[in-house]
Amino acid sequence: MSGMESIEVGSVKLYTITVGASTYIVCSRGARLLNWFLSMADGSSRDVIYMPPNIDVASADMASLHCGMPVLFPFAGASFVDGKEGFWKTPEGKVLPIRKHGYAMGADFQIEEVSPSSLKAVYIPTPEARAAYPYSYEFSIVYRFSELFFSCELTLKNNDKTPIPWGAGLHPYFNLPWRGLSRRDYRLVCDAKKAYHIKSDGSLVPADLHKNSFGDDDMQNRILTKFSSSLVKFGPKNGEEDVTVKIGFGDSSNIAATFVTWSESPEAPYYCVEPWMNMPNCASKPVHFVDPGKIGSFIVEISLL
Repeated sequence: MSGMESIEVGSVKLYTITVGASTYIVCSRGARLLNWFLSMADGSSRDVIYMPPNIDVASADMASLHCGMPVLFPFAGASFVDGKEGFWKTPEGKVLPIRKHGYAMGADFQIEEVSPSSLKAVYIPTPEARAAYPYSYEFSIVYRFSELFFSCELTLKNNDKTPIPWGAGLHPYFNLPWRGLSRRDYRLVCDAKKAYHIKSDGSLVPADLHKNSFGDDDMQNRILTKFSSSLVKFGPKNGEEDVTVKIGFGDSSNIAATFVTWSESPEAPYYCVEPWMNMPNCASKPVHFVDPGKIGSFIVEISLL
């Protein structure tokens, strides 16, 4: 079974795309993937991307809603100038205020293309977002859905006369634990060579790279970087039913690829494994630029294969 349906809920539109056993729900506000669940052979379902029951997308503050897969743009994480959070310094030397995780999470998007297995959305920046990120650009999101995996491509087109810095990311809330297990029954596998925690002034301190149980406190808000493969896997410790998250760039590099692991509390029914273009607090020391007239892209694949 496959196909696409859409409904309007207040001022937002929900798109439900079914590909085989997988169903994906995308909300026009924030262009957020709200849910991904599998219909199992025994009639049950398994959420991969977490969505709480009875969510009211029409009235909810999408920027603070803990579910789905928020898009972080123009920069993932908090930004700091001289140890003070909420500011960034442009390459031209201007200090500007900027919101943690940027402005796309609760923003309006124009849904431009929808098919039975894909969706394209174009960001509509607010005046606040334009003041914080004062460039001429087009930012778009393309989802491509398959039965057991999907990709999300973030694209920045530079319509300006100067190079534009960016450091976007995704913030997927994975349903974890599942199958009646606890967090300590799950582990994360990756080939990162560096791990950090971030302090309140934006400075980084080394973290234990080798602790990989989701029941370990050290996993909370841990930053992983310096990858060889730019991917992580996680799932039950027996190695079955792993979820794989892979980062890619339009230029095929993995420069500064980063994953952040985070959950709101030990009791939360989700754990976030977040693929970012680069480390936190990158806005004032950007790694990625898009030249005038060019297009940059950041691609994330999430798979059950």
